[in-house]
Amino acid sequence: MNYSNKRFRPVSNTENSETSEETEFVYRQDGRILTSEYRGGQIIKGHLIGLVDEAGNIDMRYHQVNTRGEIMTGMCRSTPEVMPNGKIRLHETWEWTSGDRSKGQSVLEEV
Repeated sequence: MNYSNKRFRPVSNTENSETSEETEFVYRQDGRILTSEYRGGQIIKGHLIGLVDEAGNIDMRYHQVNTRGEIMTGMCRSTPEVMPNGKIRLHETWEWTSGDRSKGQSVLEEV
């Protein structure tokens, strides 16, 4: 699975997330290496870097600056699902490595 040039937006997440339907992720992929810039909602600017396995699962780390002027960091594991319309839905389990270090879940869909 190749994520290059795909755009994703969250469709659901837990309350401790800073992403919202206003947040847009633009993915780039080079071999197994995935990168993304993202922004929107509570996030002024964010970046992620990850590795994609043969099944399309992503193991990533992220950092972002929120509207409170804080740098937040975390790690995430994404599992892809190809929807009937051919678009990708990502089921994510993540954990803050800064702040309260809480965990959460999100679902992103390709736009």
